[in-house]
Amino acid sequence: MGEPAPSIQLRVVPPAGDPFDVRPEGERLVLGRSLDCDLVIADAFLSRRHAVLHRRDEAWVIEDLGSRNGTRVNGELVRQPRPLASGDVVALSGTVVEVQERADLDTPAAALTPSPLPPVSSEVGDATYLLPASDLLAESRQLPARTADGDDLSRWADRLRLVNEVHRALAASLDLDELLEGFLDRVFDHLRPERGVVYLERPEGHPDGPGYYLAARRAVGADEEVLRSESLLREVAGKGLAALVLDAENDERFADSESLLDFGVRSLVAAPLFHGEGSIGMIALDSRIGIRQFHKPDLELLVSLASAAALRLRNLALAEESAERRRLESELALARRIQVNLLPDRLPELPGWQLHGANLPSRGVSGDFYQLVERQSAESARELFAVVADVSGKGMAASLLTASLEALMAPLIEEGLPPTEIATRVGRLLYRRTPPEKYATAFLAAIDLEAGRVRWASAGHNPGLLVHPDGSVEELAATGPPLAILPEADYEDAEVLLAPGDVLVVYTDGLDEAMDGEGEEYGLERLTRVCARERGADLATLAKAIERDLEGFVEGMPFADDRTLLLLRRV
Repeated sequence: MGEPAPSIQLRVVPPAGDPFDVRPEGERLVLGRSLDCDLVIADAFLSRRHAVLHRRDEAWVIEDLGSRNGTRVNGELVRQPRPLASGDVVALSGTVVEVQERADLDTPAAALTPSPLPPVSSEVGDATYLLPASDLLAESRQLPARTADGDDLSRWADRLRLVNEVHRALAASLDLDELLEGFLDRVFDHLRPERGVVYLERPEGHPDGPGYYLAARRAVGADEEVLRSESLLREVAGKGLAALVLDAENDERFADSESLLDFGVRSLVAAPLFHGEGSIGMIALDSRIGIRQFHKPDLELLVSLASAAALRLRNLALAEESAERRRLESELALARRIQVNLLPDRLPELPGWQLHGANLPSRGVSGDFYQLVERQSAESARELFAVVADVSGKGMAASLLTASLEALMAPLIEEGLPPTEIATRVGRLLYRRTPPEKYATAFLAAIDLEAGRVRWASAGHNPGLLVHPDGSVEELAATGPPLAILPEADYEDAEVLLAPGDVLVVYTDGLDEAMDGEGEEYGLERLTRVCARERGADLATLAKAIERDLEGFVEGMPFADDRTLLLLRRV
């Protein structure tokens, strides 16, 4: 008989987590991701029973157990039992194991880093498991081989019945609190912990901010304090790992840990609330050893129950999101109907004039509006008052400010006040009623219908265009700052004459600032060119030509801002 195989130590470097050392004490060590293995490693690409290390004569030998991804020693695929020597590097999928002789070591094997959840190991009497919950869940759905007494098959059938029962029970839950209470009811009925806690990730936009929603339960006589462990939450909820701690007090890796031992935890089992799209939280159960010690079947059952609950929680969240979406869509549609009522339902029919107006929102409701109001001026002349306004921002908030702006302008327009005075008054009132970052641009014009004289003021608005029959174009620039950007602002009075054939074009920046896929803006030059080219067409045709040219430019890119266009022609 030869010399006995030398004592060895394995340095295990898993794909996730810290490296750790293992000293095989027996004659055989099975490596894999199943809890039935002697050395359990959290590597999703390991086979359940990947390889075995065993003593043979004077050496340790490694043998692949028909693994899916193979076993390699120093880069060579293991096709038959292969002896190992100190310094050999064994690759098991993404896990690396370095072989060392104990005689090569100056110090004893280093203890695993103490933490609330230490690295994975399965040494006898010192067992803490961290395994991918998705792997355990897949295994639990596979029909086990029938044993002589049928115990495995019986346990599998019992678990399946229980999971189906939980699915049915949770399907009747009407809200989140009821669902969590029902989940804890079933867990306590079948696993009988002293304490249980569910951490559920709060949805984006929750009033309490990011974090976890908490539901807890305790058995009669149990400590009321709720288990809180950031490391447990990070590993289980964050990484989707299932955790089993057999005895924290007698596990040397917890000797310096205060997170679990201070809560009186001796045995613990935890599973992520895991569904097809990831983890949304976790459930953790704990107990004192004298009351309850958790084992592998408890972990497998909890993972299955947590998956059933996660599916119901996900369905509940989707139903709530759908209901909220329908409510918002309904409110948006109502807001759009209200806003449309602020726009002219039909344009005035005025001898000697052609008019066209359109508003296209980018988000259902618009921050733009326009008005055309026939009135008597202060000098008793027959006038058409035209306004195009654009509130900063988009969506619902901008539409509310638009409605306020229209309400402030309406009585001043009816009084016959000139554009400059309306701009001054409205700017002052709007400044007092809105936050500093809110403002509006506006183009206001009073048009003498007989003489064709236009008195106008532009509060920081895009240049209006006056297109003449010969194709030349004048720009009507701003005569003052945007409304509400200053507490007090003055606006210069400007005047221009519209001759027969002239077209006044007023628009908002959603048109000229529309971008193509390269980030280039449509621009005032392109708009001017289209208006000059189509100057002789009727106004509806001119508007269509502008929109067609704009859509051709953006080439399907969504419009980021509302678009309003007002056209007036003296004939």
